[in-house]
Amino acid sequence: MNEESRNRTCRGCGPQYEVTEAQIDRILQAPMFQDETIVVPDHIYEQRLAACHGCEHLLQEQTCQLCGCYVRVSAKYRSKSCPNVKLRGWESYAN
Repeated sequence: MNEESRNRTCRGCGPQYEVTEAQIDRILQAPMFQDETIVVPDHIYEQRLAACHGCEHLLQEQTCQLCGCYVRVSAKYRSKSCPNVKLRGWESYAN
């Protein structure tokens, strides 16, 4: 993926809606993200993030252009799956 496509912004959001890495870090510190019945194991999380970072639909290293999620948050949930129906980078986690 080229640098230009990595740095493009979301067409629907202005700069006032940008979320920082620190804000995402705070979200991920919430008690619900410590619950093993809600989140995937760390190694699965890392695999999911790697798939997202290799995807052409990732905006500014944090937002999925297909569904609008912040990938660092969405990839934590057991029940979530990649919205890219052509490539399907990762599935929901059942174990």
